[in-house]
Amino acid sequence: MKLLYLLFLHGFFVGFSCSSGARNLEDSISVCPLDMERLREVVSKYATALRFTEIQSECKSLLQGFRIVRADYLSRTGSFTFPANESASCWDAYESLVDGYVKSFGVRVTCGVQDQWISDSCLNISTKSQFEALISKPELQEITSQCNQDLNDNSSCATCVASLSRIESAYFEVSGSSDNVSDCDGFPEMYAAAFATRFGPFDLGTIKCLFSVFNTSDPRISDIKHNTGHRGVLIGSVIASLVGIIVVIWLFWWLMTNHCWRRGGVHSEKTANAEELASGFEMLTEGITLLRFSIEELRLATANFSRENLIGRGGYGNVFKGILKDGSEVALKRFKNCSVSGEEIFAHEVQVIASVRHVNLVALRGYCTVTTPLEGHQRIIVCDYIRNGSLHDHLFSDMMTAEKLSWPIRRKIALGIARGLAYLHNGVTPPIIHRDVKASNILLDEAFEPKLADFGLAKFTPDGFSHVSTRVAGTLGYVCPEYALYGRLSEKSDVYSFGVVFLELLSGKKAVISFSNNQAELLTDLAWSLVKQGRAMDILDGNLLSDQTEYSHEMEKHLVAAILSVHPLLNARPTMNHIVNMLESDQLGIVPPLSSIPDFAYATETAEIHRLLSSPRTDTTFSSQSQDYASGSRESEEAPLTSTDHCIREL
Repeated sequence: MKLLYLLFLHGFFVGFSCSSGARNLEDSISVCPLDMERLREVVSKYATALRFTEIQSECKSLLQGFRIVRADYLSRTGSFTFPANESASCWDAYESLVDGYVKSFGVRVTCGVQDQWISDSCLNISTKSQFEALISKPELQEITSQCNQDLNDNSSCATCVASLSRIESAYFEVSGSSDNVSDCDGFPEMYAAAFATRFGPFDLGTIKCLFSVFNTSDPRISDIKHNTGHRGVLIGSVIASLVGIIVVIWLFWWLMTNHCWRRGGVHSEKTANAEELASGFEMLTEGITLLRFSIEELRLATANFSRENLIGRGGYGNVFKGILKDGSEVALKRFKNCSVSGEEIFAHEVQVIASVRHVNLVALRGYCTVTTPLEGHQRIIVCDYIRNGSLHDHLFSDMMTAEKLSWPIRRKIALGIARGLAYLHNGVTPPIIHRDVKASNILLDEAFEPKLADFGLAKFTPDGFSHVSTRVAGTLGYVCPEYALYGRLSEKSDVYSFGVVFLELLSGKKAVISFSNNQAELLTDLAWSLVKQGRAMDILDGNLLSDQTEYSHEMEKHLVAAILSVHPLLNARPTMNHIVNMLESDQLGIVPPLSSIPDFAYATETAEIHRLLSSPRTDTTFSSQSQDYASGSRESEEAPLTSTDHCIREL
């Protein structure tokens, strides 16, 4: 009996130990809660759309694919994130899926993404309720109304994306954060896919519009099935590409001989650039959510590009106002070019505009590219229509009077322009130089919030380098001396142009005051002349006299920022971040007073100005430091370089 009792105890403890070990093993193995199989089904239908030219495009599209399954998880659980111990298993599952289509890619290693990218919250938001608490009720209602449509329709998709872009710009632009650690900018799209769209995250219209992982709008792949595996896909793609190239070359030859040749001709060596014209715009859409409108949609929106809808003309084309089928107003920039030589310019402008989102930058809604026998290569970009006109209209047009621009409005406009340029210079990688900042390229919405437009001349720049251009592009009166003389382009070139616009805003005078006998009187020269005479405040617009008593100190601060921005010496100009700090600060000490800017600093002593402007924001004033200028040597004060001497002579 005793033996039986001992055997019973032994069996009990062995069984308990085994069951406990099994439970511990089960707890240690986390299961990914994301529905990878649904995503696999979608990928299997549209695998040919996974065509990449470089690593950055692959990473952007593959990370967008992960957002699709996260949006589905959000719709089921109400949570953007999940426990950190499940992140690794989800990445393993996703990399296994990706490996079936892009061999040995390794999303985490190749793209530098950390596991917590899908488990960390953004701005302390991890649930649906927290997201809805952050966004205002009218904005949430707008997301629902604009995105609860068939997103296969370009117009419906455009309105949905526009509303999400506004949400992202207003709430989810986290400065200094790394996209490899958190996924802030993906929250609005995931929320819309989960709760606002009609058919859910796995609907192809939703994927095409909100995530842009696959180019599902391409009719060549809409009905393709991939049951034959990768060999069939490869062979089919090669054959289709060869046929497409032959057709495009024939079409290009026909246009050369029957249309464009009679209008001035294009060179035969350009034919190599035409290979992708008929197949869409895959080179741009990888990793960027762009909407492709048909030419019929845009003809209908603009009454066939009627003169009544022509609202502007530029060096690259005309601008038309249009109304889409959903009633939304848009602006269409139609490029003037009948040959393939314009493809590079068009691709550049679309790439730049689509890559940046900011409340003070005009948002791109889509594009259109088509070739017709009679009109040649059509290239059109579609942007939000800003109904309040441009800053130039309000300052100088006979139809609009500057009296409407009170000091608070002008202050708001100046700060908005500065923030937009600061974002282009510091908020995107690589930095973007606008190159054509002027009053007519600054649009104003109903609340007089400024929006920088026309990125057609924008240049990407490598970090730490100025761009040396062999062709000076810009507008007379706004171009800085070093660019006009030597083609040296940097962020400080935009600072100079901003300073000219700033002076126009403060004075109500145009950048070129007068022009006669091949000589121009520039606003910048007038401003510096008044500074030297100690009469800088005389440049202010007479319409501001009623506000001058109340805002005199503030006006002086803004005038100093404008004057320093148009300094002829590059290193003496502040950066756009410095200017934003000046305009946002309530402390007068952050900006030196006008009396502390001696006239000899116009030609020399830029190092001290640069040091002061580069110093961190403190409560210390510049007055004592600025007095060192006044007592400095003036032996270098000889024939200071003026913007008139440089810019006008060269241009």
